[in-house]
Amino acid sequence: MAATIKEWPMCPIGLIRSAAANLFPGYFAVVMATGATSIALSLMGHNILALALLAANCLAYGFLWFLTAIRVLWYPASLVDDMMSHARGPGFFTLIAGTCILGSQFQLLLGWNTVAAAFWWFGVILWLVIMYLFFMAVTTRQDKPTLDTGINGAWLLAAVSTQSVAILTALVPWSGPEDLRLFFALCMFMIGCMLYLAIITLIFYRLTFLKLSAETLSPPYWINMGAVAIATLAGSTLILRGQEGGLLVDFLPFMKGFTLFFWSIASWWIPLLIGLTIWRHLIQRHKLRYEPQLWSLVFPLAMYTTGTIRLVDALDTTFLMVIPAVTLWLAFGAWVITSLGMWRHFVLLARR
Repeated sequence: MAATIKEWPMCPIGLIRSAAANLFPGYFAVVMATGATSIALSLMGHNILALALLAANCLAYGFLWFLTAIRVLWYPASLVDDMMSHARGPGFFTLIAGTCILGSQFQLLLGWNTVAAAFWWFGVILWLVIMYLFFMAVTTRQDKPTLDTGINGAWLLAAVSTQSVAILTALVPWSGPEDLRLFFALCMFMIGCMLYLAIITLIFYRLTFLKLSAETLSPPYWINMGAVAIATLAGSTLILRGQEGGLLVDFLPFMKGFTLFFWSIASWWIPLLIGLTIWRHLIQRHKLRYEPQLWSLVFPLAMYTTGTIRLVDALDTTFLMVIPAVTLWLAFGAWVITSLGMWRHFVLLARR
């Protein structure tokens, strides 16, 4: 059978096995980007579009887990190699973030508490497994790469995934002590902040002091902004919960200052990233074509929109609503274009 599949690449089973064997670890960024765009659309009142993206996200999430399960069963060696890779390993954090963002969609768009709670449990388990496996793997690895080849914006997915857990923790219903739930959410928020501040220092050094080519300036560097955008969303969500009373009341001044701090950083990154993207494609003439990492560009745009909307609610800064009114459609347009590119890519692969 295996020989038949290799000889007949158009066979659906062969295509699925090939897709599973070569599955990019960060492909769950599709779920992250789609979920963030859907939530942004919902918060801006475009409920039909938001629900359509929720349905699409469920299909994407299910199919990616199907491919992942095949990879675990049939290609465990390649999975382990990716986990130990400084370049590809951070992509596994998209499994956590995608799970929690999809859970947040169910909670915010449909109010399905039980489903959202199930995603929360799954997301926390994934966080514990992937977070510590990855950092143990890259820490104990003997032949480590240099900084210019070993780190990129995808490393910030560790912070993104942690903040996604914090957000879903603050959103889902809880049958136990309320302060325990909010304490856990606050701790996850702070861990996510720590991971961002530690990793972005290395990335900033890599960008400014080491040689950078058009090939290495890949879309995951947009997560430099996306990671602080989701920190803004997490902080704003906790501020809104704190205004209801309970444990977070004492932390509100700190939370407000820290959340605005992260939103300001996210805003600062945008012009620089746009300039670097122009340099890459117009000056260096790097061909723009579909690659899975392009979803790492869509997600920050959508998350910045969502984070800004929640920041307005948390700090009562209605004058900022002019920003998501524009960035919402930039994010949605990027989602549509990237989706079309992905499907075109799949069709071309099927014809080979």
